[in-house]
Amino acid sequence: MREAKILQRIKSGDPSGLGALMDIYIPYVSVIVWNILRESMAPEDAEEVVSDVFLAAWNQSSNLKVGHVKGWLGAVARNKAKNKLRQIGQTIPLEESVLDIPSLDDPTVDIERVEEQQRVRQALDSLPSEDREVFLRHYYYAQSIKEISVSMALNESTIKTKLRKGRMKLKEILTKEG
Repeated sequence: MREAKILQRIKSGDPSGLGALMDIYIPYVSVIVWNILRESMAPEDAEEVVSDVFLAAWNQSSNLKVGHVKGWLGAVARNKAKNKLRQIGQTIPLEESVLDIPSLDDPTVDIERVEEQQRVRQALDSLPSEDREVFLRHYYYAQSIKEISVSMALNESTIKTKLRKGRMKLKEILTKEG
């Protein structure tokens, strides 16, 4: 079934549309949720987060647009998984793979890229934890300033300031190190 038809069914309240959406995207959403939650909680809790993502798709079907469903589901999955971590008092670590760059066949390029990844990781780690979280949410998880503001209970202007200061600090560190 085509995405447009699935969305049409969901928006008209037809549960078969949600079933079709789940058939297509459950593996994708599950990977996102599992990568964030890892071993932080029981599998049943992770499955509940996956279900919550599709419940959000059903309840907010007006936000779903043809060609953008996968991105929307991915963003909702990341947000819901991170919120679940916060509920149990855990923070989101900077994963080793966050800044992975596909390797080429040239080993010297691989070494340079690994060194570059390490410099960027170290630069990010030098930011205060709240600033780092804001920075990662915006630039890695593609959350809007408004979304970050709501989920972290910070003023939007504070978020913008943290992003600007973070960019300046990263630029300073990375240009100094080469």
